[in-house]
Formats: sequence, structure tokens, C-alpha cells
Amino acid sequence: MAPGFHLRAISGFGVKGPACFLLETAGARLLLDLGEGPDAGMRPDLSGVGPVDAMLISHGHPDHIGALDLAPGLGDPPVYATAPVRALTDDPRLAHAQDLPIRGAVQVAGLTVQTGPSGHAPGAVWMRIGGAGGLLYTGDMSAESTLYPCEPPPPAAALVFDASYGAGDQPLVDQVADLMALAATRPLLLPAPAGGRGLEMAMAFAAKGLPVALCPAHRQVASVLLDHPGALVPGGAEALAGMLAGTAALAADSPAQGVMIAAKPNGDAGLAAALIARFAKSGEAEIVFTGHLATGKPAAELVASGGASFHRWNVHPRLSGIASLAASVQPRLAMAAFAELNGAADLAAALPDLPLVQARELRW
Repeated sequence: MAPGFHLRAISGFGVKGPACFLLETAGARLLLDLGEGPDAGMRPDLSGVGPVDAMLISHGHPDHIGALDLAPGLGDPPVYATAPVRALTDDPRLAHAQDLPIRGAVQVAGLTVQTGPSGHAPGAVWMRIGGAGGLLYTGDMSAESTLYPCEPPPPAAALVFDASYGAGDQPLVDQVADLMALAATRPLLLPAPAGGRGLEMAMAFAAKGLPVALCPAHRQVASVLLDHPGALVPGGAEALAGMLAGTAALAADSPAQGVMIAAKPNGDAGLAAALIARFAKSGEAEIVFTGHLATGKPAAELVASGGASFHRWNVHPRLSGIASLAASVQPRLAMAAFAELNGAADLAAALPDLPLVQARELRW
């Protein structure tokens, strides 16, 4: 008889919170991601988890890796991450992690971990753990990315998937068109994650002939990615290099013109913080946030006060993408991750054939 599986959401269920899931089977205990945020101060509660055999990292965003300093309390297990994630980190636990292929398979604690690109960020992967009878964990996922590849995962008995947008289904192409129209009227400052949608934005605006200025953090990530072409869509390395050559370097005193893209996404640090302070006072450019407005960060406060606007740029799956994912994986059980409970309820209503379990544990 095949071994049973038990998946528990330590964090990431019922809330837009940090990713942390514990998978147990056949004596093996694997932790999937160990994040912090995205809202200020949110960290997984690891009390009672105990030692684990390994940690598998889906990608390098803080809400998936930001609590790796808690690893000693888990027995300091080996960490697995893809090459781009290792290359872009300043955390020694990740920098010296064992390799998780972007496409391929590796044995971890006696289990086969199969991976494929998930489209969300540099080196981001989904993972199938334990074969067709095991778990498919998407991490964060987006099939709409024009820079980071996303490949359909194989069938698995259980699915834990990125449900960040609930039942929202607005296509990225429509969102891009809205931002293009706005950029035609006035200069824009777009705070964005350097290791994420920021580079996609720069490529999209540059392709339309708009002047683009890019901060040093984004340029550094782009330079690393050019050394890892397997983390990009076909032709992505050439397009990225061309974009870099044709865009200006952004600084705190750069003229307010065209589209200015700066880290970090919530405006609480990096060059974005300096430019937000400047433009909020001068009105030289419109400040536009495009991702999750984290509680306790300047982005949410600025949008609420009217000092900035919000225009989403999809980096998570919309409803039709979740439907396609479910058709590919064909799970017997599914858990909606990174979504408020009402968002999961909307998904259940919109996709009645998806076997959603409204609980933080799966057993099969």
C-alpha cells in the first residue's frame, strides 16, 4: 500500500500571509517555504513543528523565504533552491543551498521532487512531491508572465495552489493597456520588486517606445538573469539585454519623465522610498502601485489617502488560470493558499468541480 500523506498549512491558509507548509509521509518531513509578510510582522508560528528533514524553497520573495532565520529551531535542515534564487539572495542559508532544478527531479529525504517553472519570479518553480499520488505545490504562480516561463504541472492527488486573486479574472493584457494609457498622460513612478514584475514592466513599456528609467536593484537582477537564461522564456535573454541597453539608469535626482521603475514594491525602502517622498511632495509624477498593498507599509497608506493610485499587474493566477491548473493536475483534494477565506469561497462557487477543502490540513 502506498504511504499516506499529511499536509498542514503552518501559515498561508485563510489569509494573504507568509508561505509555510509541512508535508509528512513515510517518515519524511519536508517544509515548503518559510516566509515573512507580506503584511508587516507576519511570521509563521513554528511551535510544535519540531525537526524537519529538508526545506524546499519555491522562489526568493520575502513572503516565501523571509523567516529562514527560524531554521535552527527546525534542526537546521538542508535547504533546496534553484540556481537563480541562490544567485540573487544575501541569505547564506540560500546562497549555499542544495540545487533544486528549474526543470527536472531530485531525491529529497527519500522522496522524488519533480519541478517546473511557475512563471512568477526568477527561478520560481512548482513542485510535485511523491509522484502522482503525492502533492503538487505551486508556490506563487503566473502563466501570464512574458519573461519568466510557466509550464503546466503533472497530475497529483493533492494540490496546494496560489489563490492570491481569489476569483478575479482580469487579463494582464488589459491591465497593461490601462497603464500604457496612463503613461501617455504623465510621468509614472512604479515601485516594484526587482526580482519580479519590475523587469517585465520595463520591457513592456520600452517595447512601446516609452522612455524607461530603471533603478540599480533591477539592473543587478537583470544582470544575474542573463547568466541564467534557463530561467527566462525563449528569447527572453536577448529581449532583456536589449531593454537594459535602451533604458536610463534611475537615481534619486533623476528627472521625472516617462516610466520610472524602482524597488521596493511597497515603498518602504530602496530607491522607491526616496522617489515616493519626492513625488508625493512635488507632484511631478504619479505614484502607481501594482501589487499587494501590505498593511503597515507606505503603499497602503498612500493609496488610501489619495497620494497614489493602484493598478494591478498580474503575477498570480486569475480564475481561468486556476481552472487550467486544476485540469492539468486533476487533484482529489485541493487547498487554496494565500487567500482570505471569502476569496476561497468565491473560488469554490466559481469552480464547483474543484475539490476544495476549507481546512488547513489535507490527508490522503
